[in-house]
Amino acid sequence: MIQNIENQNQRNVLGGPLTPCSMEPLTGFYRTGCCDTGPEDQGSHTVCVTVTEAFLAFSQSAGNDLSTPMPQWGFPGLKPGDRWCLCAPRWQEALEAGMAPPVVLEATHEAALEYVSLEDLTSHALEA
Repeated sequence: MIQNIENQNQRNVLGGPLTPCSMEPLTGFYRTGCCDTGPEDQGSHTVCVTVTEAFLAFSQSAGNDLSTPMPQWGFPGLKPGDRWCLCAPRWQEALEAGMAPPVVLEATHEAALEYVSLEDLTSHALEA
């Protein structure tokens, strides 16, 4: 797999270097393990979350089944406790429904701030 060379320069929502979100399952739009982003990432897969059962049920009810594996897309299917780079607009939608999963701030790309506030992310942050 080709690593996104620009990843070294990408920043998290706290202004520091972007840290990995998950290598197992391998996440990120580019499947680098990081919530790095670029012009091809139309959905802004920039929020590193730890998925919960409640969030997975909410997401499925909203038409985005994250539990069912889809190997053709390199998607393993998620279970509670997995970390995943979630689309920022989907996280905002979950927040508004009271179902936002916990966030890993150090692994959440600064581009997420185009869709969600730092205050909301921080209020749902996991301890580092």
